[in-house]
Amino acid sequence: MIEGGATGTAERPAGGGAAGGARVAAFGMVLGATLALSACGEAPVTPDLTGEMPKTWTAGTDAGTEVGSDWVRGFGSRELERLVALADVDNLDIAQASARVAQAEAELAARRADLAPSVDGSGSVSRAVTPGTRSSFSPPFRATVSDSYQLGLAGSWTLDVGGRLRALTAAQVATTQASRIERDAVRLSTSTAIVDAWLRVGAARERIRIARESVATAERTLAIYKRRIEVGTATALDLAQQESLVASQRAAVPDLEIEARQTRNALVILTGRSPEALDVKTGGVSGVRVPTISAGIPSRLLTRRPDVASAEATLEAQSANVEAARAAFLPEITLTGSTGLASAFLKNLLRPDAIAAQAAAGLTAPIFDAGARQASLDQARARHEELVAAYRSTVHQALGDVENALIAVEQNRRHEVLQRAVVTAARRAQKLTEERLSEGTIDVTTVLEAERTLFSAEQALVSVRLARLRAVVSLAGALGGGWIKERPQVAAKDATP
Repeated sequence: MIEGGATGTAERPAGGGAAGGARVAAFGMVLGATLALSACGEAPVTPDLTGEMPKTWTAGTDAGTEVGSDWVRGFGSRELERLVALADVDNLDIAQASARVAQAEAELAARRADLAPSVDGSGSVSRAVTPGTRSSFSPPFRATVSDSYQLGLAGSWTLDVGGRLRALTAAQVATTQASRIERDAVRLSTSTAIVDAWLRVGAARERIRIARESVATAERTLAIYKRRIEVGTATALDLAQQESLVASQRAAVPDLEIEARQTRNALVILTGRSPEALDVKTGGVSGVRVPTISAGIPSRLLTRRPDVASAEATLEAQSANVEAARAAFLPEITLTGSTGLASAFLKNLLRPDAIAAQAAAGLTAPIFDAGARQASLDQARARHEELVAAYRSTVHQALGDVENALIAVEQNRRHEVLQRAVVTAARRAQKLTEERLSEGTIDVTTVLEAERTLFSAEQALVSVRLARLRAVVSLAGALGGGWIKERPQVAAKDATP
């Protein structure tokens, strides 16, 4: 049943009846809030995955040092350190991430402002002219002029009785923290991308050097065949086969040049500069030091991986959003008030007699919304469940990244040892064939095969060395690159309204 009636004001003296009514109203409000929250279910929580983490890595760990923020220094290149430092300042992806942090911080400031009272000032001057024809039936008609001068202040404050505004502020605190972590994640991915590109540039340039050395070796052999042709100890077929080898090895250089130059351009762009603005001097990967990094214990990934921490912060933000959706079922109290000066004459505007004021309190309680609030709560809870699964998935992926990197580091280390033995044997065989060629005691097929084998073995060694170094880069990135999650008490500053 809906009843209606007239409203009015009445003056009454203060007394016990009003105080008793206020106590009854307060008790009813608390009881209603309790019942409303209990009907909305329990608040969601962020799962603690520490107990689910494995105790050790299945791929095993080495005896290296734990990865730190200066992990790039482990490669022993000042140029590489300089490039990473330049990118940390000028990389445009990092700049975009920093701008997103500023946006989140501004949104947080707006959310905090919702918890505080708001005050607006106003001022107005008006003049109204009423024609005499409205007040007189016959002439003379005299118009009436009335002036109005007003200065005032109006304020309002929503009392966050149910905690909805505090929950929204807490959600934005977590969102802001997530944006900061994501910026750190961009920094880490940029650093690993720069190291990876720098290594690939060095490997391509080293392959070019090997190819040119192989061309020089083949040309020396070709010169020997030309001399033997003159004395009749070699055939035209021998000469043609060696010329074919020289040509094929020369043809391998342009593709390597393309790779080296294009990768170098990509590397410079990562520093926030145009490709022609910076010179990269690396000349190979054989002399690059291989850092030895310990993977530590798996549970440390929860506080050392930016993407894991970001997923956790996003989940915490959604937990607060669920709290806000639950609080939407509770009544809302708004206090409003205004005061000011009003006068029909400017000279009287600042007199004490011109002061006017009013205050009011309003209560809004949900009664019927066709299920809109419940739908919002259900959506928030479903989103929370989605983010729980995303958080777990991120942790599992982080564990897999480390396991894969550990496997790659160890297997590529072994592969490099074996490939060096291949190169040593191939180089010895090629040297012997070159000596016997000068003596005229070996055929061209053996010479060609020895040169091809050495060339392939040396190129493969560069590839294996590069793979080993890139695996170390992947391991450093998978372990968080020395990043450490902020302590809760440090981040909690943002939650203070």
